[in-house]
Amino acid sequence: MKHQEPKYISLVNWIKEKISTRELRPGEKLYSENELSEMFDLSRQTVRHAIGILEAEGLVERVRGSGTYIGSRRGMVRKKTMNIAIISTYVDGYIFPPTLQGIVQTLSAAGYMTQIAFTNNRVDNERRILEGILEKDNVDGIIIEATKSALPNPNLEYFRELQRRQVALLFFNSCYPELDAPMVALDDKRVAETAVNYLLGCGHRKIGGIFKADDGQGKLRYAGYVEALLKADLSVDDRKILWIDTEDQRDLKNIRGSVLRRLTDCTAVFCYNDEVAFGLVELLQKEGFRVPGQLSIASIDASELSLLCSPQITSVPYPMEELGKKAAENLLCLIDDPNFAGGCLYSPDILERDSVRKIGGY
Repeated sequence: MKHQEPKYISLVNWIKEKISTRELRPGEKLYSENELSEMFDLSRQTVRHAIGILEAEGLVERVRGSGTYIGSRRGMVRKKTMNIAIISTYVDGYIFPPTLQGIVQTLSAAGYMTQIAFTNNRVDNERRILEGILEKDNVDGIIIEATKSALPNPNLEYFRELQRRQVALLFFNSCYPELDAPMVALDDKRVAETAVNYLLGCGHRKIGGIFKADDGQGKLRYAGYVEALLKADLSVDDRKILWIDTEDQRDLKNIRGSVLRRLTDCTAVFCYNDEVAFGLVELLQKEGFRVPGQLSIASIDASELSLLCSPQITSVPYPMEELGKKAAENLLCLIDDPNFAGGCLYSPDILERDSVRKIGGY
């Protein structure tokens, strides 16, 4: 004779199925005991027993005087959609296209479809993108480049809601420290220290710096710059440091006076990235300065832009495509295992080119 499944088990499995298919979502109120009793022709005691099992497993939460709600247990298996969202700041930067190629190739090989959106480094655009993702609720994970990550972000609750829904999150390049989410990026502090150490090794002691104020990478690269100077028993001179924002980065001519004033007494300068270094070389040459004759320049990214510059810029390489592949691989691991440690930092050696001269007998 076929064994009949206990009625309370049938109800437990039905609710689990509704949670798995997202018909019942984290934070939503579960049907009342009376409603479930009528729906399944069960006694309230049987319904209460089933809910107790779900509560013990962390799938529902009882709130006294309010009812029972779907919980946000991380161990709950989310039904796969085979869709991944990719959120980046810019489409036209030299960093993202190779990084995107690495991401998409890896995800496609694993059978995933991708949807791509750009914030233009604006938090209002980021908010709209996240609202759309939450409304559609059809992605297994998101690979994100943080927007103005050095500043307080008003969209953190959207990310937390995604985490409550067990959507895997992985950041690349920069992240929001307030969120418990892994990041795949350059070790910004370490590579900045590497670049400044190179300048020190070439005899430079008056080393200026240009850093982005609105991105977390700028703060970390500044920290590496400071670390290198202090280890060399040199003081940090605020008068030789220039903080810029996203808009300044695209055209240093708009802040020409500040640039020249900050760097006049320097023999070398460490630049936030190749875009800044390229713009600085253009500005200095128009002002009659010789690079590296009067001012040596080191940077980060070792991009094609650094090769188009004359002189070619000494720079720490950014492993763009490799980083994209790693980000995608780690996100796939996070989807299968939320406890996977998905962070990874790269710290390449500097590529010596033509923008730095040796001084002082070095």
